Amino acid sequence: MADLDGAKEAKSFYTDIPQKTEGFFLKGSDSLDWGMKNRLSRIFNPESGRTVMLAVDHGYFQGPTTGLERIDINILPLVKYADTLMLTRGILRSIVPASTTKSIVLRVTGGTSILKELSNEEIAVDIEDSIRLNVCAMAVQVFIGGEYEKQSITNMTRMIDIGTRYGIPTLAVTAVGKDMARDARYFRLATRICAELGAHYIKSYYIEDGFDTVTACCPVPIVIAGGKKISESDALKMAYNAIQQGAGGVDMGRNIFQSECPAAMIQAVRAVVHHNEKPEKAFDLYKTLKNQQ
Repeated sequence: MADLDGAKEAKSFYTDIPQKTEGFFLKGSDSLDWGMKNRLSRIFNPESGRTVMLAVDHGYFQGPTTGLERIDINILPLVKYADTLMLTRGILRSIVPASTTKSIVLRVTGGTSILKELSNEEIAVDIEDSIRLNVCAMAVQVFIGGEYEKQSITNMTRMIDIGTRYGIPTLAVTAVGKDMARDARYFRLATRICAELGAHYIKSYYIEDGFDTVTACCPVPIVIAGGKKISESDALKMAYNAIQQGAGGVDMGRNIFQSECPAAMIQAVRAVVHHNEKPEKAFDLYKTLKNQQ
């Protein structure tokens, strides 16, 4: 029991100042429980309201793609520049140091490779493993318009229900098959369906025509996928345009780890996402940092 001798009587009650509870900074997330908000605050920077996610989960269906042959050599040096890592539990356990303080978004669906129909996925990670790994969100692939559309949507809603029980958000990743139109109408459909069914934030693609309508009608944050490898200057322009049109960040993989200088590229992306740096200046930053390597 505490020693009460010499204890001072409380007197600073600030009766003239009403208690204030600040609203949560992230779009569409104010009604979430404390644990959900805390985890999302580790993914999204509370100061900028945005995130730079480093996506290195490609191996779960592509194998050791270019740039991901050796995660320990190619990716670990980049971790300090990312806000969060998106990866699989196998890579997390076998390679990423447990001392890292970066938030983790865990890929929890899978089941087919690039040799088969990709939309034929199932839930591949138990919620107990997500809890054991202390992840901040779980990523589920959703194939709107795909052959196994219903199955993928059911995967998502199941993880939302289970994740909500334990305070872990669900990231819906909108996949685009080769026969699907990459236009605003499709992405408005795909992102809105995911949000309507409870996804806490959504990963989608940037499009030049009408992307602002996609972000405007989606009630939760959208982060853009980096997509296929393009030039560094074009990737920075894409990131800038997406941010200016309402995106809550980027989840880039190939446009970072397949860059000529990945460390310089991710820092340039951070300047765009968190500091609204114009793409031209961000590209100058990239070149400067590259020359210092």
